Amino acid sequence: MFQNRKVLIATKHQKEKVIAPLFEKSFDVRCFTPEIFDTDTLGTFTGEIERKHDPITTLKNKCLQAMEVSNYDLGIASEGSFGSHPSIPFIYANDEFLIFIDKKNNLEIIERELSTKTNFNGAEIKTDKELIDFATSINFPSHALILRKAKDDNIEIIKGITDWSVLKESFQQLMEKHGSAYAETDMRAMFNPTRMQVIESAAIKLVKKIKSLCPNCNTPGFAIKEAKQGLPCSLCGFKTRSTLSYIYQCMKCDFIKEEIFPHNKTAEEPMYCDICNP
Repeated sequence: MFQNRKVLIATKHQKEKVIAPLFEKSFDVRCFTPEIFDTDTLGTFTGEIERKHDPITTLKNKCLQAMEVSNYDLGIASEGSFGSHPSIPFIYANDEFLIFIDKKNNLEIIERELSTKTNFNGAEIKTDKELIDFATSINFPSHALILRKAKDDNIEIIKGITDWSVLKESFQQLMEKHGSAYAETDMRAMFNPTRMQVIESAAIKLVKKIKSLCPNCNTPGFAIKEAKQGLPCSLCGFKTRSTLSYIYQCMKCDFIKEEIFPHNKTAEEPMYCDICNP
């Protein structure tokens, strides 16, 4: 279905470095990155251009627009968000989505990687020591920094700083000019190796998902639609909140398959039972 076809990777932040090798090896395709499409038009992390839609909508628009401009029928795009973890208090998270679109075969496959592995952070900086401490905490200079007048100020932004002398000089200029400075991690993929690793993890999951074929019609992307709770307690037999089965569904023919005991466990430990351990 994909062999010897060209795949567009919609990025201007060098994400193709981790995505292209995986897809070229797995599907015998040739990956390209368009130079004529600017993904920043859909939003920037630093706020000069607001992201108008949710991550999934932005992801689809990015991929489809890049494919249309470049006249490709096979494309990949990614979209990342950063902030508080949705279920773990006081922890930052990197939420990456990848999409694979095949217009020729009417396929649209999305994968997600939610990771606590991120150095996303920002702080108001008043002294050279605070600057050095913050930079060290986010693994500078292997990970770039951004400086600006204030957290929500988008007028004067210095991006992609990866040199100590440039960092200190830029900080002094902001302090002399405005009397304030705000430092934050540059979350663009080519300036953030930690984020690039999360994108690679998402790409590995996407490849696996594409390779999962529907048993009924052989369409790629046969994936988990729902996880059913109810694994019985080994002591009292009560249904616990642990996973009893996965429901797989084909996006094309709607074929459904249920996998019982996906974690190779037929019963749950009493410590996870709301009856035995309320």
